[in-house]
Amino acid sequence: MDNKTIFVQIASYRDPELLHTIKDALDKASNPDRLVFGICWQHSTEDAWDSLEQYQNDPRFRILDVNYKEAQGACWARNQIQQLYKGEDYTLQLDSHHRFIENWDQEIIDMLEGLRSKGHAKPLLTGYIPSYNPENDPEDRVQVPWLMNFDRFTPEGIIFFLPAAIPGWESMTEPIPARFYSGHFTFADGIFAEEVQHDPTFYFHGEEITIAVRAYTHGYDSFHPHKILAWHEYTRKGRTKQWDDDPTWGERNRITHEKTRKLLGVDGHTITEEDRLSFGKYGLGTVRTIEDWEKHSGIRFSDRGIQTHTKQNHLAPNPSGEGVDETYYQEFKHFIDIHKPSAFQHDDYEFCAVMLEEEDGTQVYRKDLGAAEFLNMINKDKDSDFMNIPITFQGPKPYKWVVWPNSKEHGWAKKIEGVL
Repeated sequence: MDNKTIFVQIASYRDPELLHTIKDALDKASNPDRLVFGICWQHSTEDAWDSLEQYQNDPRFRILDVNYKEAQGACWARNQIQQLYKGEDYTLQLDSHHRFIENWDQEIIDMLEGLRSKGHAKPLLTGYIPSYNPENDPEDRVQVPWLMNFDRFTPEGIIFFLPAAIPGWESMTEPIPARFYSGHFTFADGIFAEEVQHDPTFYFHGEEITIAVRAYTHGYDSFHPHKILAWHEYTRKGRTKQWDDDPTWGERNRITHEKTRKLLGVDGHTITEEDRLSFGKYGLGTVRTIEDWEKHSGIRFSDRGIQTHTKQNHLAPNPSGEGVDETYYQEFKHFIDIHKPSAFQHDDYEFCAVMLEEEDGTQVYRKDLGAAEFLNMINKDKDSDFMNIPITFQGPKPYKWVVWPNSKEHGWAKKIEGVL
């Protein structure tokens, strides 16, 4: 087992963390010679710190040298890397900002093979792994393994996720079943790099939910690691992202939204044979159906339905059988109308909490509007004494709404409430 190779996929965009990520992966591996790096190195000559010269002649490295002006987004970069796969035993997809535990390579192999020994022919480890802070490392490393929970459908029909600590992880001895897929941490058999490749025409939003479904329909069973294997940096604070340099990114993302809705049948889109052919190898697999994934996950794309089991963050797979359809909730949409003169007396609001509550006071939704967004809402229509705050909530109709602004000088201001 010690000689098994790992194809490490890293898409990097002008990232000062890239070299630290490579070094830590090598230093912490029990067998660094088993690692083969495929790197899409999207860089600028202006970034003096961004150099892979020391690895150019290392046979373990396959480097795509890309001028940052030619970059086309994360999915395009990941697809380019996947063309470098040459039959390694396993593959690990990462971002370019990670840290690792000691002997991470053997730990992750043992974890995957443990799942295979329990009957999962095509196990896959993935997740939003815990965070680290490059400005205060290793002190700020989160020491609790995370899972991925459903957050919401965006207006465009894309599912967003939220990380959360795995309940009871201290006593767990094996990974937990997952519904979703993370682009920054995925470990599977090497053939995954060929079977479920990233669609290079995708830009960003839509990547993770489509691959979650595509992997499942290709026969992969996804799991979240039950213990920490590595850390990921989420904010990239103060560093350039691809969309900062690319004025066309918005259109690319819009096209990705359209393709996601078409592939998954969001909002009742009927997938025609022509649609299926248009996706080619970037479409669904044939081992299981999209309906199978919906039953497994408790998410229904046609009407954006969410099963109670999923909404309450219980683990997959979801319950099935008679009456299951009655446990799905669609989107609840509402516009909160507020009389501005009576509600808002200050001009120094720092933020405003918008909440939905049950009759017993249980909070089921909260969104904080930042100062700029909130003041813009207030001042948007100066000829009207009323303002509208739109809310979209996945779940049963709540009892009431609460709008509670916070003033820099006065703190929490008057709480405005209304029964729905």
